Amino acid sequence: MAKTSDKVRGSATTVKPYVERALRDEDLRGNVKSAFDSARAIYEELVGNRSPSLATAATRVATDKEIQDQLRKTIEELRSAADRLQGKKDEHTSRNSTLLILGIVLGILFNPATGPATRKFLADRLFGGGDDFTYESSPSSNGGS
Repeated sequence: MAKTSDKVRGSATTVKPYVERALRDEDLRGNVKSAFDSARAIYEELVGNRSPSLATAATRVATDKEIQDQLRKTIEELRSAADRLQGKKDEHTSRNSTLLILGIVLGILFNPATGPATRKFLADRLFGGGDDFTYESSPSSNGGS
């Protein structure tokens, strides 16, 4: 059976990289401080100098938009701090940006209001000024023909 001192040494070795990162990373400390400040503001808003019941506090959290926004901010800051502490980086940002731009372009091209004019403009630019590449939508029913 392991001694207590061996357990503490093992835990200290495991925690050491996180502590070092926390000591050196300004952004991480900023995220934690911001989350703490936001949580303190929520506590002051809910409790302050009075001692409300748990039901009263829960009702205020459920109905007060300002408190909900502060809670959301606190959670985002804590997530950001946890990600920085674990060394996670933003992944898939270029892929997500490309998909967003592609979605916007497709929305413009196939929008009933802007699509035909945009497609004609692109065809004129890409293939010259001819009407050879115009797009016409086909009717959904032929009228029995």
